[in-house]
Amino acid sequence: MRRFGRTVRAPDRPAEYGVRMAVEEPVTGFAVAVVREDGRWRCSALDPGALTELDAAITELGKLRSTGASFGLLAVDDEFFVIVRPSPRGPALLLSDAAAALDYDIAADVLDVLRVDPPDEEDDSVWPEGDLEILADLGLPGPELEVIVGEVDLYPDEQLQMVAQRCGFGSEFAKLLDEL
Repeated sequence: MRRFGRTVRAPDRPAEYGVRMAVEEPVTGFAVAVVREDGRWRCSALDPGALTELDAAITELGKLRSTGASFGLLAVDDEFFVIVRPSPRGPALLLSDAAAALDYDIAADVLDVLRVDPPDEEDDSVWPEGDLEILADLGLPGPELEVIVGEVDLYPDEQLQMVAQRCGFGSEFAKLLDEL
């Protein structure tokens, strides 16, 4: 499966003579918009910028004109995923691994919006932050989503495939990923 690539600012790394410099590294993964309208699911690719900037993901999702449910599924660098669900009150968010905020701007942005402090650098635990009930009205209750997030042996795209299957748009999701 081919994935989108973008450039994101990597953590500062010491260079020769103790000088610190920012390194640009590509971010792989995919950003998918999911819409349910008139009882049918539709999946489409979001702009690759949605992988590196939360505001870009929210803006892209806001452009979708739908009377039904709409949300975004972002899989970043085979490391973590983000679910973004716009609403008039502001976006509902779920970050699969809070520790990703130490290395990825988009994960740090999610924690900022949630008003959650990033974990300590020494903490290597994996835990989600955000709304585990984000897709409960679409057939995926919070406890089941928590089990999926807890499957740390799976890659984010595999976890999101489980989400898609459970909500009922697995075939549409798989078809789009095959095209990316």
